[in-house]
Amino acid sequence: MAGMTTNRGGTAVRHFTVHHDGVTVPVSRGGRGRPLVLCPGLNSTQADLHELTGLLRRDHDVVTFDLRGHGLAPAADRCSFDVFLGDLVAVLAEPGRLGLAGPPVLVGYSLGADLAVHYASEHPDAVAGLVLIDGANPLPEPFITGGDLAAFRAMAEELATRQEAERARGSARQVSLTAQDIHELNLEIDVVRSEILTRYRKIDRPISMIMSTSIAGDSGEGRAPRHNRLWRTGVERLVRELPRVSASWLDADHRLVFTHAPEIARIIGRLVRC
Repeated sequence: MAGMTTNRGGTAVRHFTVHHDGVTVPVSRGGRGRPLVLCPGLNSTQADLHELTGLLRRDHDVVTFDLRGHGLAPAADRCSFDVFLGDLVAVLAEPGRLGLAGPPVLVGYSLGADLAVHYASEHPDAVAGLVLIDGANPLPEPFITGGDLAAFRAMAEELATRQEAERARGSARQVSLTAQDIHELNLEIDVVRSEILTRYRKIDRPISMIMSTSIAGDSGEGRAPRHNRLWRTGVERLVRELPRVSASWLDADHRLVFTHAPEIARIIGRLVRC
């Protein structure tokens, strides 16, 4: 690990790298208090989560990082759920070198939430708890059906096109995934979530979920109503089967970490103090 320190809003932030599987994973750490590790989701970066991270660092020692192919992490030959999970494992592999005061609370957004659940199920003594933001939903049926494929493929193509501008600028918000990468990962995440309930059952730490009421938007037409109902059904089933899991709902869509960062920070602060 090599490092440097910057100052953001009066908070010293240390930047360093973790070398893993041929990829250099950029990591940042700043703040003071109970340690948190914030894991971004698919197509999101440390830079995207700057508002939430800054708010959390007022009361917590926060570690963030970029998954391979995202932000300041270089592109990789392979992109899959297990490969991204390896990035999280590498960041947390040596807590002594991170300098954390104790096992962290893992805070994961979207795909990052799924990664956090898998990590905690395999390393139960390495975490103090989980806060899962709009992800890791044990869906009772596939989110993406045959009728959704064309729409999700088009969304992936639109997103990849928008990302080209960030890559051209060399931005910390850039994502190097292709439309095909994004589409295949969305399909894989659907499968992961169909089996994730068994992972939850292996975790004996507190688990809190912060979920959007309208993950697919607030339209009353098209695929949105089914996806929104399915999203709520999955969480309600989880809370019913595992009483140690709690859920908070925000009147938002899947962009809630960007549109409702202050509310999410307040909820996390309350949860972590409990």
